[in-house]
Amino acid sequence: MGLLGESILAYAQPLIDETDGSLEDVRKAMALAQLCWNMALMSEEKQEEAIDRIRVELGYDDESDFADFRDLVILPMIQRHKEMFPVMHDRAGNIDTPFTPEELIPRPATVDSPVMRAGRNEPCPCGSSKKYKKCCWR
Repeated sequence: MGLLGESILAYAQPLIDETDGSLEDVRKAMALAQLCWNMALMSEEKQEEAIDRIRVELGYDDESDFADFRDLVILPMIQRHKEMFPVMHDRAGNIDTPFTPEELIPRPATVDSPVMRAGRNEPCPCGSSKKYKKCCWR
């Protein structure tokens, strides 16, 4: 795994540690880490807007339940990003990302999605660092 992959894994590790180890739970943890990573690069105003939209998208009717989730998971992960990657925040300096809330909430990739497409000589999207033709292509 390359440096970027190792950095992302280190960032997501607290969420992964809270899973039961099943593939589904690890995928959810990684999706949540990706969501928090993206929000960490937004201005605080945009972060709050995204968090409010996530509450609706995830179906939290009780605001106090979501407030606990926000305070115990989302905000600490945003802070973790700032501590682990300070240079990104110095450069970004409250940029407003063009992402919409729908784009921020990761969806499972399908074979037809651009995320899963790789040329046969490109690195495999599974992260194995092998060429796609020598790994998941078959």
